[in-house]
Amino acid sequence: MFRTVVRAMTGLFALVAAAAVIPLGSPVPAAADSIVIGGQPAHVKDSPWVVALSSRNRFGGTRAGQFCGAVLVRPTKVLTAAHCLSREALGIDVSQVHDLRIIAGRDELTGSGGREVAVKETWINPGYNPTTNSGDLAVLTLADALPGESVIPMATAGDRADEPGSAALVYGWGDTSGSGDYVTSLRSAQVRVLPDSTCERAYPGGRGAAYEASTMLCAGEPHGGHDACQGDSGGPLVAGGRLIGLVSWGNGCGMAGSPGVYTRISAAAGWMAGSS
Repeated sequence: MFRTVVRAMTGLFALVAAAAVIPLGSPVPAAADSIVIGGQPAHVKDSPWVVALSSRNRFGGTRAGQFCGAVLVRPTKVLTAAHCLSREALGIDVSQVHDLRIIAGRDELTGSGGREVAVKETWINPGYNPTTNSGDLAVLTLADALPGESVIPMATAGDRADEPGSAALVYGWGDTSGSGDYVTSLRSAQVRVLPDSTCERAYPGGRGAAYEASTMLCAGEPHGGHDACQGDSGGPLVAGGRLIGLVSWGNGCGMAGSPGVYTRISAAAGWMAGSS
């Protein structure tokens, strides 16, 4: 996720904006985003809905062009964070990124397994607010369908999977330390969904974005240590076999008192009505 210790600019893009101006093709890590802190190796055979978002033209080939995470929810539909497709993140308008694709079925980004599938169409939630981070969701339509058994069901309104206290897993290929230690193999970390009151205290607004329970949820551990980090934006937060969140924003990575904030999937059905 696009997380910085001091959330300046819009609260998401300070690190990403810097990455976006690096010359094309440079052998650099994924665009500012986050990887899993305090996690362990994960395997796509156990979580085939986890996919990487890639553009080698924008981010080079060192990590197969990976710059964000994403998740397969229909054979031809993938969800990611809206901020992953922003001009601040990409350096150009997403319509000009002609090699945008997802990498599916591959633990190791630089490996040869799995499939790379072109993105045919992008839809960014028109209600997304880059200042408040609210509504941070985008839908990608793939040029070719992936197997139906690879999709994950989405949490809906009233779903108990995203209730406070629920154990959840966050997945990504991002920074594992908060200091730019990117990996090329998929990892996951176990976190817990936290009460809205905890998140509101952590992110009251003022100098940074405010937590909004209607469109966001947050997860982590009271003393930190388990979190998403740079390079994980748009990746899935999963509980009870359902997608409950997308990595969105936060203050630092794995810091006590600064849980990760996720797009609340149970609120997203209404937003996506115009995406199909």
